[in-house]
Amino acid sequence: MVERVSYEDELKGILEEVASYNKNADKALIAKAFNFAKSSHDGQKRESGANFFLHPIAVAKIIISLKADSPCIAATFLHDVVEDTPVTLEQVKKEFGDEVADLVEGVTKIDKIHFPSKEEYNAENLRKIVLATVKDVRIILIKLADRLHNMKTLKHFPVEKQKRIAQQTKEIYVPLAHKLGVYKIKGELEDLCLRYLEPKVYKLLAKSIAQKRTEREKIAQDLIMMIKCSLKEKGVDAEVYGRAKYFHSIYKKMKKKNIDFDEVYDLIAVRIVTKMIPDCYAALGVVHDLWKPIPRRFKDYISLPKSNGYQSLHTTLVTDRQKILEVQIRTEKMHHLAEEGVAAHWRYQGTERDKDFDQRISWLKQILDWKQHSADASDFVETLKVDLFQDEIVVFTPKGDPIPLPKGSSPVDFAYAVHSTVGDTCSKAKVNNKIVPLSSELISGTIVEIVTQKNAKPNRNWLSFVKTTKAKTKIRHALNIVAEHDPKKGRKKKEEIIVKGKVLVETGVKGTVKISKCCSPVQNDAISAYLMKDKTITVHKKNCPNIHSLSSMKPVKVFWQKKKQYTTIMVPVSDTVGVLAALLHIIARRKFNLFTVSTKRKKDHVVNKLVVESTDEDQLSALVKELKLVEGVIDAKIAD
Repeated sequence: MVERVSYEDELKGILEEVASYNKNADKALIAKAFNFAKSSHDGQKRESGANFFLHPIAVAKIIISLKADSPCIAATFLHDVVEDTPVTLEQVKKEFGDEVADLVEGVTKIDKIHFPSKEEYNAENLRKIVLATVKDVRIILIKLADRLHNMKTLKHFPVEKQKRIAQQTKEIYVPLAHKLGVYKIKGELEDLCLRYLEPKVYKLLAKSIAQKRTEREKIAQDLIMMIKCSLKEKGVDAEVYGRAKYFHSIYKKMKKKNIDFDEVYDLIAVRIVTKMIPDCYAALGVVHDLWKPIPRRFKDYISLPKSNGYQSLHTTLVTDRQKILEVQIRTEKMHHLAEEGVAAHWRYQGTERDKDFDQRISWLKQILDWKQHSADASDFVETLKVDLFQDEIVVFTPKGDPIPLPKGSSPVDFAYAVHSTVGDTCSKAKVNNKIVPLSSELISGTIVEIVTQKNAKPNRNWLSFVKTTKAKTKIRHALNIVAEHDPKKGRKKKEEIIVKGKVLVETGVKGTVKISKCCSPVQNDAISAYLMKDKTITVHKKNCPNIHSLSSMKPVKVFWQKKKQYTTIMVPVSDTVGVLAALLHIIARRKFNLFTVSTKRKKDHVVNKLVVESTDEDQLSALVKELKLVEGVIDAKIAD
């Protein structure tokens, strides 16, 4: 069958789509890049037998869906010409200028003949792309779009290659998309990885979803209509949408909660998009009035955004039909940022480049910048995998700049994340304007300030509590420590280290603890742990099927710490917009972990039930006193 493609129509549609979101788009540049790439790839075929140029077109359409600027789109059309055609980088630079050429160079693979193995070649290429991203984030966006289209056409390759590419995508590109906040690409990549890594599961989910789609959509539309009517009645300006759940998301819930498909698929997902932030909290009150919220399922990512900038309110409710309803509430701008991540900045500029863009993605640079000093590409990739999967917190500089760090990080980790010199000369730390020990564990949302002294030097003891690889590397370098263990010092004493999941590890060897994603053990599960070659301590369920592959690793004794204690605070308030937001802000600022929040409407007021992780009585009393001072609060007291 002869393939018929109207490239003229393709280009026309592309230019119209770009103009719809960017009135200043350089249509001539885009068209020139389109035609140059079409001519360069003329006669080339993909593995599927399709014309090669259909690949750059498909990748460009993904980039355009992220509202990319003109140089980025042009570079996407050209992203394979240097690698797969006689065209040189110098020619690209001459025809399209330095900006486009730099983007093309960033995603072009290195000459393969310089590397003894394919693994080293692939690792070096990945390092090249990641480090290039430090200079321009558009490079990784092009690479993510390229990987997404390659995954969509993976069926044309042998099974072994399908699995290898899917595994690399799962380990590297999915978490990178998450770090960048590009959930639109992340969700599709996760589903495609599931399709090739666990094909039986994927087919079962596809079949089950198809069978129940009509029934589920009818229920969803009824619930959406109820929410719309209630919002309108309460004067809340918002749009309400049904939200399709990705296959991987459904499968992840099945594994985590050990439940079957029917229980997960009873979940109805709805998204409420408002104009302003106060409307988000007003909408939250509306849905809590309609149905009963489920304890421990409320998250306020507006007051405390995720490290990738994601903001939204999450709540889960039980409807009158005994269906589980998941609701996300966010503003229009938060919605675009959630879907498009760092790429969303183009949407709000109206110009080709945002002068503040580099500052707005500084957290990404801080994560990646230090890695350029890693000598071995394979080590770099393995370290990157660990860093990408770490649970994160976000703390702030006194100027308000966000600094993402691994969970459990200290002020010393923060100091090195700001700058190596700040870390090396760190003498004291302030958290929320109070002096704290340098070994203190930082909590998301706090403001951290480092006091430096010219004659201050890193302390060997810092190595016992820092979490980031950058901090460890810089401290060892400053102390001239070649090996982690000094054989002259003799054997280390056994010690207990508090780690993720509130797990305790009893071992004579230190390491970064990681709760395994493959089996996701939770409190009271029977668990086993192993010390990996990269010095991480990986915790698995005892019955995890992947444990057999770790037999060559050193086993580590682990056990669960006792569960945390929680305190319920009852706060009756007048029925006015913004009171709940003020209460949640105080709880976050005082560094309390919010377990759950629920509201109950009375005749002339609303009662908020706030469950927080317990600390000492003085801190709880101070929290309650401050909650009472909020305008609109009738009373605040600890429940019996």
